[in-house]
Amino acid sequence: MKRIAFLGPEGTVSQESARYFFAEGAHEFVPYALMSDVFAAVAEGTVDYGVVPVENTIEGSVKHHIDLLVDGTELPILAEWVYPSVQNLIGYRSGDSSAEPYAAVRKVVSKDVAIAQCHDFLRSRLPRVEFEYVSSTAEGVRLVKQLKDPAVAAIGTRMSAELYGLDLLAENITDHDNNYTRFILIGKEAPELAPAGLHKTTILVTLPEDYPGALHQVLSAFAWRRINLSKIESRPTKKKLGSYYFYIDIEMSLDSVLLPAALQEIEAIGCQVRTLGSYPSYPYQTP
Repeated sequence: MKRIAFLGPEGTVSQESARYFFAEGAHEFVPYALMSDVFAAVAEGTVDYGVVPVENTIEGSVKHHIDLLVDGTELPILAEWVYPSVQNLIGYRSGDSSAEPYAAVRKVVSKDVAIAQCHDFLRSRLPRVEFEYVSSTAEGVRLVKQLKDPAVAAIGTRMSAELYGLDLLAENITDHDNNYTRFILIGKEAPELAPAGLHKTTILVTLPEDYPGALHQVLSAFAWRRINLSKIESRPTKKKLGSYYFYIDIEMSLDSVLLPAALQEIEAIGCQVRTLGSYPSYPYQTP
């Protein structure tokens, strides 16, 4: 049985997505309080794999998780998949049957990203509500269960409401229907997966300091070979002010002929190139 770590407690979108991705076979899903603990558990061999959310349609990159991938333990990306982030207002239903189920709510406890994803609902339905930020959506649901106060609600998954025996006060309250999250799988050995229609490679590129136009040269190495970049993002190297690396997702496998040649061309101009993984990519399939 493979053990798979995710950001806990139980009931997070990360756990939902892991159960979706590993739908077949026997797996044990292990929650950790911090994403750094997920990385450490995989590196130490306590678990086999770790599930890491790295990008959301609405909020963009999860920069802290990308930094852990880059600066922490050198664990390769083994796969990626996309999963919808459906958020709900969860708590204790108002005792007044004539009012909205969330009429008594005065505080919402959740992760900052989840609150941002539900901005329109909260502004229109709960304009005077107070916010308290916690490490995960499921942690917010756990706290609401602990408090047993109808004035306090959480934003989280349907799974978390079921796990903690709380009411769904309002369903699917996210601002956009296309609220999807991209997850990556980290580990030491690739699992057996179904064939994928798309393979991707993620690299880090650090430019030489004394080469004007180096970024243009990097992009040109991909462009003239007609290699598509699905993402390029700059992040500080943390070594000195003004020093950055570029995090690049490439829609091509390292097993191809063109991509290794492009990376060799980039290295020839003095760039440092580090490969974070070459892996299958799976879009979301509606159940």
